[in-house]
Amino acid sequence: MAELKERTFLRGIALQALYEYDLSDHTVTDILTNRFDSEDVPDDDAKKFVIDLVVGVINNKNEIDDMIQKYASDWPIEQIATVDRNIIRIAAYEFAISKETPDRVAINESVELAKTFGSETAPKFVNGVLGSIADNLTGKAA
Repeated sequence: MAELKERTFLRGIALQALYEYDLSDHTVTDILTNRFDSEDVPDDDAKKFVIDLVVGVINNKNEIDDMIQKYASDWPIEQIATVDRNIIRIAAYEFAISKETPDRVAINESVELAKTFGSETAPKFVNGVLGSIADNLTGKAA
């Protein structure tokens, strides 16, 4: 359980870094350095986890955004709230690109992030988009 809470905390740091990356001209290195300086990141493994998420999302952004656009077709990607968009990007990266995290875990973590950082409707939206992506990947989609 402690591992899950730590991972949720670390995903929150990655989310904040990606949010800043989307809305500023700061470098990834500067953003991550500032995040690590201002947050109590427990160790180098934790920092590596955050770095892997942030860099993985940035390096695969076009592919991830194409997935989001396919399953949130009523919402042009640039009109999805920056927080929601990055929450979805993190989870999609974790289960669809890197395949390091089971889809259910990534989706549940994303819903928790949406409850903390997003609007009142964010958890349902995030869950719906990620559920559709996961169902398509596993062949459950109709």
